[in-house]
Amino acid sequence: MAPPEKKTAKAKSTPRPMTQRRLENIAKFHIERFSTTAANLKRVLSRRSERAIRANGGDRAECAAWIEAVVARFVKSGLVDDVRYAMDKAASLRRLGKGPGKIRALLIAKGVDRALVDLALDAGAVTITGEDAAFEAALAYARRRRLGPFGKGIADRNEKRAQATKDMAALGRAGFSYAIAKRIVSAPTPEDIS
Repeated sequence: MAPPEKKTAKAKSTPRPMTQRRLENIAKFHIERFSTTAANLKRVLSRRSERAIRANGGDRAECAAWIEAVVARFVKSGLVDDVRYAMDKAASLRRLGKGPGKIRALLIAKGVDRALVDLALDAGAVTITGEDAAFEAALAYARRRRLGPFGKGIADRNEKRAQATKDMAALGRAGFSYAIAKRIVSAPTPEDIS
């Protein structure tokens, strides 16, 4: 009996030569699947065109001009809207319990202008109930990660202090301010958080 054949990893196919029409199709496919910014779409198209140029040759300047034209047309038509992206992404990340610092970093990494990041963070600074959105996000994060009063009760004073320090650090790494982290971690029970 012959041994079973081993499956091999699928080899990457060589990309087809890049054309303006192909760039448009790649951009359409990308925005159908993902919400994106103009800067991020340029990065995606640049990577794809660079790969095609390395494999097939071509003019980088011509591809760059095509990319600019495609992105400009998508922005003009409203298919790519940095303001809408920043607002929606900030709200989504806030619901997931991300802090303002983390949201700022993620938006900037996607190519959102710093002024738009500030606008998106200011627009969602207060929740529908009138609470501070950063505090609400920190509460959600602490609840999910079992930090502070949501964690296990520790009787030993030194262990409790060490755990509080770790919890404060976790909230800080998540992008929350010291004041918010202190407010959550110092509460003895979840009901005492004010």
